Amino acid sequence: MRDNESQGDDRQYITFIANGQEFASNIMAIREIRGWTDTTALPHVPDYVRGVINLRGMVLPVVDLKARLGLGMTEVTPKHVIIVINTGTRQSGLLVDAVSDIITLGAEDIQPPPDIMHCGGDNFIDGIAVRDGRMVTLLGIEGLTVTLN
Repeated sequence: MRDNESQGDDRQYITFIANGQEFASNIMAIREIRGWTDTTALPHVPDYVRGVINLRGMVLPVVDLKARLGLGMTEVTPKHVIIVINTGTRQSGLLVDAVSDIITLGAEDIQPPPDIMHCGGDNFIDGIAVRDGRMVTLLGIEGLTVTLN
C-alpha cells in the first residue's frame, strides 16, 4: 500500500456558512474564530476587503467571503464571525455567517470542481464533498487572503 492510500490521509475540515451555502477549509489553516468586530475601512482596496481589525496588536485584514466569491456584500450582524486563517506567510480574517462543524474527509470523499469553474479568473475551489446528503465546497484559503503593503 502506498502512503497516499493509507487511512492517515484523512484530513479534518472546519465547515462554515456564507450566503446560505456550506464551505469548508482545512482545519490546520484556522488560527481562531472570533465574534464580529467592526473594521476600519481602507482606501484603494478591493470591495471584498471589509477593512482591518486589531488582533492583539497585529493589523489583520478582513475579507468578506460572500463578496470574494462574487455573491455580493454581507450585511453584517452581531451573529457573524471572523475566522482567522494562517497560510504560513500571512494571516487574514474571513467574514462568514456562522461556523458549523468539524468534519473528516479522505481523498475518496472529495470530487474535483466542475470544469466550468476553470474558465474564468480566480478559482478558490479545491473540491466538493457530499456529506450526509449535503454538498460542502472546499476552499483554497491561500487564494482568498490578501496582503496589505
